[in-house]
Amino acid sequence: MSHEANALTTDYTLNSNDVATFDAIIIGAGFSGLYQLHTLRDQLNLSAVVFDVAGDVGGTWYWNRYPGARCDSESYYYCYSFSKELQDEWRWTELYPQHDEIRRYLSHVADRFDLRRDIRLNTRVESAIFEEDTDTWLVSTNEGKSYRARFLISAVGVLSSANVPNIAGLDKFAGEWYHTGNWPHHPVDFSGKSVGIIGTGSTGIQAAPVVADQAKHLTVFQRTANYSVPARNRPLSSDDQQWIQDNYDEIRLKARTSTNGHPFDVNQESALEVSDEARQQRYEDAWTKGGLRFRASYRDLLQDKSANDTASEFIREKIRQVVKDPVTAEKLVPKDHPFASKRPPIDTNYFETFNRENVSLIDVKATPIVEITETGIKTTDAEYPLDVIIFATGFDAMTGSLLKIDIRGVGGRTLKETWAQGPRNYLGIQVPHFPNLFTVMGPGSPSVLTNNPVAIEQHVEWIRNCIRDMNDRRLSRIEPDPAAADEWVEEVNRAANKTLLPMASSSWYLGANVPGKPRAFMPYAGGMAYYANLSREIAENDYRGFVTR
Repeated sequence: MSHEANALTTDYTLNSNDVATFDAIIIGAGFSGLYQLHTLRDQLNLSAVVFDVAGDVGGTWYWNRYPGARCDSESYYYCYSFSKELQDEWRWTELYPQHDEIRRYLSHVADRFDLRRDIRLNTRVESAIFEEDTDTWLVSTNEGKSYRARFLISAVGVLSSANVPNIAGLDKFAGEWYHTGNWPHHPVDFSGKSVGIIGTGSTGIQAAPVVADQAKHLTVFQRTANYSVPARNRPLSSDDQQWIQDNYDEIRLKARTSTNGHPFDVNQESALEVSDEARQQRYEDAWTKGGLRFRASYRDLLQDKSANDTASEFIREKIRQVVKDPVTAEKLVPKDHPFASKRPPIDTNYFETFNRENVSLIDVKATPIVEITETGIKTTDAEYPLDVIIFATGFDAMTGSLLKIDIRGVGGRTLKETWAQGPRNYLGIQVPHFPNLFTVMGPGSPSVLTNNPVAIEQHVEWIRNCIRDMNDRRLSRIEPDPAAADEWVEEVNRAANKTLLPMASSSWYLGANVPGKPRAFMPYAGGMAYYANLSREIAENDYRGFVTR
């Protein structure tokens, strides 16, 4: 197909039934969807279109605009690596980029690679039905239009379906309420207001210090005390910028060959084989440096509970040192899960925020929330008058956005029914009985346990290569053998159980933050580099575990 023919996708190519037809339909215009469009359209010369319900590109960063919203991977590797020209021309301003800078970056990518002409914004995919007689997907949108494609690719994101808890009385609340994952695009002024934040995961930890600076009073409602390490964010100097440009090749290689997609080494010592003094000093140095590198202090922090105890207790003592009121400090000290067994946040002055006179902490495990009233939040102990409620209650992670779409595979079976007991797929990429449906960063892939752009590029390129190979071999469909999917689910569980991750019973890695969601450990904990090598070997071995025709 020529580029001239490809350009016609902007106006759609209609068949006799007035259904626009493409080689591929991509759902989502974030990091995954933008790169997938580029690989299929510009590298394979296929016709492709992207649908996104948002008003602009950006994916999860289109919606996450809450106060303090930042990435917790460092900016110079939280970005694409597929284009040397792109990385040479873009300059990040901070070590940890704020939400608006990430949106500017993705907008720049969309413009630079002329992606917008094949992106349909403000368009929600409502259903996708596999038609067995043509081996194509029939996709319907909220506009009442239908589209057909050989390949359907979900790039909906793993943290994009906001989870608003079902608390009685919310509809009666007379004030304003917001969810961090669906923040308004206009500034929200908290000055002179009493604000309540429900949730102390990554978003609550980022938002609380910023809200406290503005609000008359901030009340934080905490279910689970969380570990957090200082981010130590700072502007990137000209020397930083030069070092990044001079070392990009090494940075990229190290990120792609590491366990979590981060370009730093894990200390190969055990936390248990060094002296107490040496271990304490290493933790102090890591705390001073800040960020996710704290996890890399010793190789066995996520494999050995005794090793992890040394890091957990170090952070607990830091919390007790920072927070002046001992009662509040003890409420903030995590005791029910090991460090980094839940998503490990990094923060800017989170624990310091509880030293402010206008901030209070409510332990909702001790005094649960009963209802939301017209004027605030009522617990079993008291009622707290509020002008604003902020839900920092996370997402229906990894499966939520995909299951909102009515997806039907062979025989009309729905994906929601298929995953009723938990997600079951192969490599996190494909689901049995749903031919030619690919999921970027799906459950069963390293996804949320990685620096996302590294995992995204690996997935997108694997899907591109698979589609190219199918075209070269004139194959019409591909899907996993059910036995291969069963074996992969076992491998996902095996990898998780070799770590301490399942010990955090309230973690969204297990779906525990969404009532009624089946409990299943969703990400693959076997390591990004191992997963990438395995995926490549499977493809090279005639797509072992997949059925083609």
